[in-house]
Formats: sequence, C-alpha cells, structure tokens
Amino acid sequence: MIVKLYQKCLKLASHKSSKSFLAIISFMESSFFPIPPDVMIVPMVIAKKNDFLKIFLIATLFSVFGGVLGYFIGFLFQDISMKVMEFYNYENEVIILTNKLTSNTGIYIWVATLFLAGFTPLPFKVFTITSGMIGFNLFIFIAICLISRGLRFFIVSYLSFKFGNIFSKFMETEAAKWFTILGFLIVAIFVVIYFIV
Repeated sequence: MIVKLYQKCLKLASHKSSKSFLAIISFMESSFFPIPPDVMIVPMVIAKKNDFLKIFLIATLFSVFGGVLGYFIGFLFQDISMKVMEFYNYENEVIILTNKLTSNTGIYIWVATLFLAGFTPLPFKVFTITSGMIGFNLFIFIAICLISRGLRFFIVSYLSFKFGNIFSKFMETEAAKWFTILGFLIVAIFVVIYFIV
C-alpha cells in the first residue's frame, strides 16, 4: 500500500494542479498520511525551477496547518490518537516521552524531539498528535513546526533547484541519513549555545 501511495504522489507531482496536490499531501502528512511532501517537491522543482520558493512555501505552510490538525486530534481524540501511534509502532515511545515531561528538563526534551521530527525522516504526525495529547504550548508548537519544516523543505527545494537530477538520486539513497545527522547537529549546536549563554 505504501509503495502504491508513493507512486501516486510521484504522478501527482507532474499533474497540472501539482501545487494544489502538494498542499493537500503536505497537510495530510503532518497528521495522518504516511508519504512525505519531499516526494513531490523534488520533481516539481526540477520541472519548474523558477517556482522553487513557491513550492517550498506551499509545502511548509500546509505542513504546519496539518500539524495543527494533528495537535487537535491528539488534544481532543485520545482513542484515535493511540490508534495512529499503534500504526507507527510508537505507543511505548509516547508513554516514555510523556513521563519525561513531568521533569523540569522535559519541555526542552520535547522541543528538541519535535524539531527533529519535523526535520528528519521521523514520522512527524506521531509528534504533532502527541503534542496535543500532552497539552504542549500551542504557540511554541507552531513556531517549532515552522522552523523545522521550513528549514527542511527549503533545503530540499533549493538543492533540487541547484542540482536537479543529481539531488533527486541523492534523496532516494542518502537523504534520510544526512537529514538525521544534520538535525542532531543543529540540536547539539543549540544545546551548546544554551549552556554557554
């Protein structure tokens, strides 16, 4: 099923209404859909290089809107939320993270975790929904979503614009590893700055 959805998203990237479909996919992916917008962003930017900023903005804004939907699913519908967690095999991790939030450092842990979820290949919808379940501050949540998703989609859009098919092949084989490394590096830099200041 996942493979079929992936192929369908690739086809939508070449549709005449691809930007509208990108908005829909970006919105859904942040709350329940399994295929990330990057699948559409890369071929769309390669096909229409002058639109790379518009494509980045569409993916970012609608991903954040979808994240807010995920937040309210978690906040209002606990049973549905746990079904999503079970689908992605994250129910134990959610319980562990929720318990950690009772400590003073829990908020910082969640900020870092949410950023990593938005920037790396982690299933973002799990963490948007969990944010609602734990009643995480909505305004901080939106800010982190904007930063993490915006940074990720800008990098993907810009590198697709700059390197075209070379970057497309990189996305298929190496992107998950390097986005994870870069995400942890960014968090580590902020932690170091926080403790130095």
